[in-house]
Amino acid sequence: MDVRPLHNEDDYNWAIGEVTRYFEAQPAIGTPESDRFEVLATLVRQYEDAHFEIPHVDPVEVLEFAIQSMGKTQAGLSELIGRNRASEILNRVRPLTLDMIRTISAEWHIPIALLASPYELAKAQA
Repeated sequence: MDVRPLHNEDDYNWAIGEVTRYFEAQPAIGTPESDRFEVLATLVRQYEDAHFEIPHVDPVEVLEFAIQSMGKTQAGLSELIGRNRASEILNRVRPLTLDMIRTISAEWHIPIALLASPYELAKAQA
């Protein structure tokens, strides 16, 4: 298994390149490639946690970014959490639940921390 510790930014960039190719074709669970992907992803996460501060971001803005820039769609979000719920989330009528956050994170490869931050809902119209 071609894996090494991440001591510096060059090592980190190498690992990112290796992990990225697995996003297109995820290996079958239990295979050596799956194990390699899991180890690399863990190393990348640990390096990022130690070297990069994640600023507070608005979870709705993260979802909007995914829809606008990552090739995701509101229809895809609807398939994950329900049509009405997706619309309510994006319109800030309903908050994301823990189950929604976990599902979106797993399917769209968005870190849970980016979806779990508190955010304001729209004020109810009187």
